[in-house]
Amino acid sequence: MVNKVNDTRPVEILLVEDNDGDLFLTQRAFSKAKISNNIHIAKDGDIAMEILLQKGNYKDIPRPDIILLDINLPKKSGQDVLAEIKADDSLKTIPVIILSSSEAQDDIVKSYKLQASGYITKPIDLPQFHSVVSAIEDFWF
Repeated sequence: MVNKVNDTRPVEILLVEDNDGDLFLTQRAFSKAKISNNIHIAKDGDIAMEILLQKGNYKDIPRPDIILLDINLPKKSGQDVLAEIKADDSLKTIPVIILSSSEAQDDIVKSYKLQASGYITKPIDLPQFHSVVSAIEDFWF
């Protein structure tokens, strides 16, 4: 479990996503979540790693409790980011949920081989995003 029910601090979420529409839907769904949260956004894989390693302009961003990671990202792919996270002793315990539009079996299998905590195909509308967020809350928090 990522965050205890009686924990008073918000859950820190790193959302790694380059699509503005998907960013909007995900942020909107989490704004209505049962659990207080802060969402930090990385629009490419390089920025995601800088945030996670708290480098440069990102040194004050708290370490996330959970990472929602798209596979198809500019610069560094989501699967490359996942591999780096799981190879780093200071990051590998952070749950990483792949949130991707890809339903390709190869992407799903590779993500789990790289130790993703879960793989969710992106919903296409706000009610479906709310369902996904609710499922993430129920399972992880």
